[in-house]
Amino acid sequence: MQAHTFQAEIEVGAAGIHCRGPWIVAELGAVARELDRLQPGGSAPVVVDAAGVAALDTTGAWLLRRLQRRLEQAGREVRIEGLSAPFADLLAQVTELGGVELARTERLGRFAELGHRVAEGLEQVYTFFGFFGEVVLRMGALALTPWRVRWNAVWTDLYAAGATALGIVGLLSFLMGVVFAYQGAVQLSSFGANIYIADLVGLVMTRELGPLLAAIIVAGRTGSAYTAQIGTMKVTEEVSALRTIGVDPLDLLVIPKVLSLCIALPLLSVFADIMGVAGGMVLSKAHIGLSFTVFLDRIQEAVSVRSFLIGIGKAPVFALIIALIGCFQGFQVKGSAASVGQHTTISVVQSIFLVIVADALFSVVFSWLGI
Repeated sequence: MQAHTFQAEIEVGAAGIHCRGPWIVAELGAVARELDRLQPGGSAPVVVDAAGVAALDTTGAWLLRRLQRRLEQAGREVRIEGLSAPFADLLAQVTELGGVELARTERLGRFAELGHRVAEGLEQVYTFFGFFGEVVLRMGALALTPWRVRWNAVWTDLYAAGATALGIVGLLSFLMGVVFAYQGAVQLSSFGANIYIADLVGLVMTRELGPLLAAIIVAGRTGSAYTAQIGTMKVTEEVSALRTIGVDPLDLLVIPKVLSLCIALPLLSVFADIMGVAGGMVLSKAHIGLSFTVFLDRIQEAVSVRSFLIGIGKAPVFALIIALIGCFQGFQVKGSAASVGQHTTISVVQSIFLVIVADALFSVVFSWLGI
């Protein structure tokens, strides 16, 4: 009886090929390299003695099958002898399956990778516009049947997106008003035109900075919450459950959020304008001694109703962008909690980017129209 060894071995001799030891995946590295160096020559039958194989797994059986196939392709007749019944059955199953080809992932070149990224981006844009069109059509249908709107969800989202954001929006707007008033005082004092600090703070806050600052805060705070909520519901298959019971996720999860944010953001913008002007007024009083009465009188002369309405008119557009991006990225979540975090980050970045782009487009259009 042939003794078993503790390592997988192969010995090529005149009488045939002897296989010994545990032919398992952890032990077959050296054997596989030796088989690759094997040069089958001659035409005599070859006997593969596998009586010394102490253990055999699928990898070992596949190597035996590959050795047999290689010798047969060289014109040699091959017989594998000595395998125990379980090992012989495993070899027979591997033989029935045929050759095993490992999938190879081709490494793309720089230009090919860039092309793939562009294609993925265009696909995302196409999918988003489809989502946007579906939401617009649904809102149009609900405008004709307003009793079908889930108003309880709208009021709940309005509280979450608006009332709870007053603190952070007010604080940051107040501080921005202080910053602009201080910087303006430094520059204007050299010309003896300190009174125009009110013009600077009032126009900047009401026409540009107030709505933009409120939108950026809401994008980071509320838009990310929309993505996380819907994404988590997708991971836990709650969205699929809603569809199963006949509830459209757009009606329950998207439309109330869009409506509530389109109401909340203009109101937050007005609040941001007030707090920003208040910050500038406090700084002007403390830094250059400009009284509150003079400051407010100058604000009334410098800031027209049109300038105020232009700023507030941007807010619903910003709200629509933030709500749609947040909900869309939530529906793109797949697989696990890691995907929720990834798409939440994407949602915030895309929302802020598109809000700033929209504000820039507004500025160009208003300049072209002369308003």
